[in-house]
Amino acid sequence: MTRDPLRVAFLGCGFITRVHSRNLRALNGAIVPSYASRTPAKSAEFCRRFGGRTSYAEYGAAIGDPAVDAVVIAVPPRFHLEWTLRALAAGKHVLVEKPAFLTTQDYEQARAARDRVGTVVLVGENDHYKPLAVRLRQLLAQGVIGELVFGHFATIARRLKTADDWRNDESMAGGDAFFEEGIHWLHIAGSLGPRITSIDGYRPAPSRDGPDKRVKSMMVAFRYDNGAVGALYYSREIPSLLKGLRVSKLFGRKGVITFESNGAFVFVRGNGLPRWMVPGVRDIRGYQAMYRDFVRAIRDGVAPEMSLERAMEDQRLMERVYATAGCHEP
Repeated sequence: MTRDPLRVAFLGCGFITRVHSRNLRALNGAIVPSYASRTPAKSAEFCRRFGGRTSYAEYGAAIGDPAVDAVVIAVPPRFHLEWTLRALAAGKHVLVEKPAFLTTQDYEQARAARDRVGTVVLVGENDHYKPLAVRLRQLLAQGVIGELVFGHFATIARRLKTADDWRNDESMAGGDAFFEEGIHWLHIAGSLGPRITSIDGYRPAPSRDGPDKRVKSMMVAFRYDNGAVGALYYSREIPSLLKGLRVSKLFGRKGVITFESNGAFVFVRGNGLPRWMVPGVRDIRGYQAMYRDFVRAIRDGVAPEMSLERAMEDQRLMERVYATAGCHEP
């Protein structure tokens, strides 16, 4: 039986909404988008460009439309909680971009609101769904490198923001570059099977030269519940090969998994012959799988993989990173 498409309204018409909208085209009509912006011409443009159902001149109109089943919160993090609570109060399902909220208390507030109305909230951690993460979870579960000893995660590139980018305002972004974007990589490190039980942040002396005024680098060290240890190196101010090619590794007692951090390749030396693999390029960032999970959770009345509860685990780790980073600074 053919089901009606899910009618989704995007709140915000910026870069990330363009990314989401391009990926929705691959879902064969399972989701029909609409667009809301404080600039009516922009929402109308997005509606035309991406085959939307309609456009709205402000966010509240989209939330109040009974023809909308769900909303995507795609505004700066400072406003995520406000619009999530308003959408839930209107009985809508919600996909909220990551970082979803600024504090654990905000997550608790959103969870209570979700539970009152019984709708679905998915935190937009697309990296959880990308083929690289799925493949790494499979390889570790299969024991191809034996017992994990070290995890080394590197996401280093020189990608500076312009002076007028809202991310330069940490009150809008919720924090510095690691908080606003590094959360994705922290999730990868903590979602491969073993869970992170302790973590510390180490922040290099910051430079605020140039138009990008954010603190742009962070190193974190952590311990897993299986006794393995790891480190994550994050920076958006250090040049990298091909402007973003980065290599990470998982070291086990029977082998090593080497992978390009963005998902371009995986090389396994462990049980069996060495092997190269390409996890998947059609949905390399995981957006399509994320939306399929959103639709599935709504249709079947179940929790999505990236539920509020799962995202709260990442938020607690993030808060510990910043609590300890201050202690380690000179």
